[in-house]
Formats: sequence, structure tokens, C-alpha cells
Amino acid sequence: MKNNIDTKKMSVLLNVVSKKIGVPSEKLKKEFEEGKYDSAISAMSPNDAAKFQQAINNPQIVEKIMSSPQAKAIYEKLSGTKNK
Repeated sequence: MKNNIDTKKMSVLLNVVSKKIGVPSEKLKKEFEEGKYDSAISAMSPNDAAKFQQAINNPQIVEKIMSSPQAKAIYEKLSGTKNK
């Protein structure tokens, strides 16, 4: 599967998550590239971790979440861009 994520935007997102959960961004990047989410999940509450696991195992849920106005607003804020 081809990765369509802009590397600059991914870096911004990883840095934000890294600061939030206290895990180095390079470690997060490596885990995500390998399809692992151990560091991110370990920083979540058990309820949030279960929801996350459910979401990443269902592409339809991911698509619905990423298409929401809230997700788009967060992305724009983090990346400093505005989609038109």
C-alpha cells in the first residue's frame, strides 16, 4: 500500500503526539511504519486503547473519523494549512 501522507505533515503530527505522550517522535515513526502502536497505546487509558484498536482494525471507521469536520480542523491547525 502506498503511503500518501506528506512527510512534513507527518513530522508535525508525530512531534505533537510525541510531546503529548512522552515518547520520542523517531520511535513513534518507526513503530507506525511497522504497523505497531505499542507506545501510543500504552499512553492511553484502557478504554481509549480499546477504541483505538477497534478503529485501526476497521478502515471504514478510520475513513469516517478522518472525514469529519473536527479531524479536518485539527489537521489544519497542526499542519498550518487550510484545505480549500
